[in-house]
Amino acid sequence: MDLLIPNSGLLFWMTLVFLIVAFIVIKYGFPAIINMVNERKAYIDESLLKAKEANEKLTNIKKEGESVMQQAREQQSALIKEATATRDAIVESAKEKAHKEGVRIITEAKTEIEADKQNALRDIREKVAELSVKVAENILREELSTNDKQMELIDRLLDNVSPVSNISK
Repeated sequence: MDLLIPNSGLLFWMTLVFLIVAFIVIKYGFPAIINMVNERKAYIDESLLKAKEANEKLTNIKKEGESVMQQAREQQSALIKEATATRDAIVESAKEKAHKEGVRIITEAKTEIEADKQNALRDIREKVAELSVKVAENILREELSTNDKQMELIDRLLDNVSPVSNISK
């Protein structure tokens, strides 16, 4: 049983060593541990603060992004409306220009057709006159083929001319 009950000398030295170790740990160990815990706490608090700020910035960025997207949609809508209006104006202008060009071409065609018609009528009149002269020439040649017929025609023409000459005298 002696082993279970310590000696008073041993008890004294154990207590003294315990008090020295406790004093050293309290004097030098705990402040270092408390400093490390405080630094860790400060780092965690700072990290939480930075995370909160980052979260707020992210929320603001999302809001700004939505705002920018909305503005972009509005600008896109305005550009599409403007482009549609410009396209419609260009199409209308092209239609009007095409209509004017068509009217001009039709007018020119009518003028050209009228000129061709007049030329054709003139040519036909010339051909008719030429044919009439040829027919008359052929008829006169046939009628005046003999001297008797020529004399008879001269007499008849003179008879027709004579009363007119008598009236004028």
